[in-house]
Parts: sequence; structure tokens; C-alpha cells
Amino acid sequence: MEKSVGMTNNTENNLTLDGNHFHEYLLETMNLQKHDPRQYSPLTLAYIGDGIYDIVIRTIVLSHGNAPVNKLHKISSSFVKAQAQMNMYHAIEELLSEEEIGVYKRGRNAKSYTSAKNATITEYRCATGFEALLGYLYLMDRFDRILELIKHGFEKLDFKM
Repeated sequence: MEKSVGMTNNTENNLTLDGNHFHEYLLETMNLQKHDPRQYSPLTLAYIGDGIYDIVIRTIVLSHGNAPVNKLHKISSSFVKAQAQMNMYHAIEELLSEEEIGVYKRGRNAKSYTSAKNATITEYRCATGFEALLGYLYLMDRFDRILELIKHGFEKLDFKM
């Protein structure tokens, strides 16, 4: 019995994840209500996008093996700071659809009442736009697209760990 796109029910109460639909699977498993991502504010999209980008970066860092936590944090921080996110956005912008650029611009132009300690206003706004884009893609169940963009960015920027 199919529960929804990307999820199957192999036994009566045993949901399994099929491919790219983590967000949908999470909502279904936890009995949470789904909302249209186009209805979220850009700063809300950036909020979830920040967490998604952080987990991708931490996973990449951990793939290089066990290390002291403070070293892992230092490496991860270098990739998630505003300047690095701005560079990542510029590395991927050529691949973005009009819709994705629109989401980025909404995030970049959002009026935030906070700012980064170690970033310029331009870096901070660009990073917010980048995070909003990732949040939007996550909520649209486009984790494949998130990984495609980040992988392209890493390759184009020649990021090494």
C-alpha cells in the first residue's frame, strides 16, 4: 500500500524511505502537517536551510574519518560561515532555475534584525539567500537538487579538506 510519493508501506505499520523524500517521510512518520513551502517567509526558509546545509557539511567532514570534535567543528565552521556560503552561491548560480533564483533573492532581500558577527552585510544577506534556497528545496523534497548544487559548488570552488 503506497502512503505517498516516495514512501511505501511494506508491512502494515512499517514505513520505508524510498529515495529522495526525507522531508515527506519525516512528516508522515511524526504525523506532522505539510505546508506549502511557497507560503513560508524567506527567513523561515533560511532557518531550516541553515540546518540542512550544516548537516550536509558535517556529513562531508565526517566522511574523512574520526577526529577530535573541536577539529571537526573548526573545519565545518569554515564551510558554513557567511563568506563561504556567499562563495558557494556564486559557484552554483549559473545552474539555478528562475524559480530558484527568485527564492534566493527573496531570502537575500529579507529584512533581518540580526547580523553575523564576522561577516559584511553583503556576505550575510547572500548567505541568507543561499540558506533560503536550500530550505525551500528541502521543503519541496528536492534533497537531490541540494546535493547536486553543493557538489557542483565544491567542485567549482575546488574545496579540499
